[in-house]
Amino acid sequence: MDEYMSAPRVWGLMCPGFREEITRARRWTRDILSGHPCADDAELIVSELGSNALTHTASGTAYGTFQLTLSLSPRTVAISVTDEGGHPEEPGRREAGPDDTHGRGLTIVMALARRLDITGSQHGRTITAQLVAAPEQTGGTTC
Repeated sequence: MDEYMSAPRVWGLMCPGFREEITRARRWTRDILSGHPCADDAELIVSELGSNALTHTASGTAYGTFQLTLSLSPRTVAISVTDEGGHPEEPGRREAGPDDTHGRGLTIVMALARRLDITGSQHGRTITAQLVAAPEQTGGTTC
């Protein structure tokens, strides 16, 4: 039966478009990645990408949802958040002023992730952030 198992393990979570779902998504991520050196960074990325989906797309409307996917291998964590679209511009890094309360989320994700991919269109986008632990960190606590 092992020949039918995928090398990375993959989990998915569908979240209704409510702010409290970000807390649930963070907890879910923390539970799955318990003991993984990238767990803290992954939890922060889930929070930022989920919040962006709710704030900037139709995922945050009354019947909106966003999909969270975690793909895990011994050293790598891939975090994907798929929104429901509704925003014509592709997400990107913004320069936030010192007094701004928004505008730093994707910059934080880009600083933490080894790789960031954005696919889709105004009809729905998936943002995937990849974290990779250094070989000596697979038994440690940081990513």
